[in-house]
Amino acid sequence: MENREKIIEVKNLHVHYVTDDATSKAVNGIDFSVYQGESLGLVGETGAGKTTTALSIMQLIPDPPGIIVDGEIIFEDKNIIYNTDKENQAMRGNGIAMIFQDPMTALNPIMTIGDQLSEIVTTHNKLSKSEARKRVVELLKMVGVKEDRYNDYPHQFSGGQKQRVVIAMSLLCSPKLLIADEPTTALDVTIQAQVLDIIRELREKLNMSMILITHDLGVVAETCERVAIMYAGQIVEQGTVKDVYLYPKHPYTRGLFDSIPKLDSDSEELIPIDGTISNASDLPTGCYFHPRCKYCRDICKQKQPEQRGEDHKFMCHFDLFSGEGK
Repeated sequence: MENREKIIEVKNLHVHYVTDDATSKAVNGIDFSVYQGESLGLVGETGAGKTTTALSIMQLIPDPPGIIVDGEIIFEDKNIIYNTDKENQAMRGNGIAMIFQDPMTALNPIMTIGDQLSEIVTTHNKLSKSEARKRVVELLKMVGVKEDRYNDYPHQFSGGQKQRVVIAMSLLCSPKLLIADEPTTALDVTIQAQVLDIIRELREKLNMSMILITHDLGVVAETCERVAIMYAGQIVEQGTVKDVYLYPKHPYTRGLFDSIPKLDSDSEELIPIDGTISNASDLPTGCYFHPRCKYCRDICKQKQPEQRGEDHKFMCHFDLFSGEGK
């Protein structure tokens, strides 16, 4: 891994949403890197800070109320947190692109698909109209959308077809990094599999890096090389998919796996994680997970755990896989 180029590096990132009523600490000191051609899965419950992390990388945090309080996001040897608006506009699409959760929010309902995608190409790559159309048609074909749909409007496409168009849109300028924010959430299972196959094939063909945000550990297992587990704005565990799945070291990671139905078990009930995710505007003292943790000790309530491990990192006072804290 170290022999590959590091595409992006996030260091000690803190993001808050500040209102008159409260300050929500959405992201609380996360660190991770993504290398050339690598796919990283970002997993966690709703409210864990996954989308805020993605929007921070895209420099799309709504301000106000969002503020990047601290940290660095290094892309192409530059901390993009200090980018100007013009620099961010040049970076988006060409350097980093994003597939959003709901394709309808990414598509203009009063413009044809062809016009929308051609506008992106001509803006970023300075191509003629005929060259732009050729590029758009090529990408649409790659994601399974026929050329005769070029002049259709978004409302004329099904949910799965809209998502294919959004994937094509994100790849028009051949970005180095693709962020896919739950790209299959609104789709049925059959279409989900097709969309994930398209993303995987295109990523491999273009040797593109990807951050895949999802709730589905099965999708990560099929799509990603490494995984990062988020809870309350922190990455509580990260490593290769094999290491984290076979040897989970954080209680939250174990809880996620225990709540998945198992084909080799006759149990009629799943084992849920007790409680709900911590309120970002009122985080607990010590370890943020301790109110829900069955292994909780006094130290967990009093002291924030430090990150442990090298290739397989985790934030817990105890290494559960080795028997500590049980």
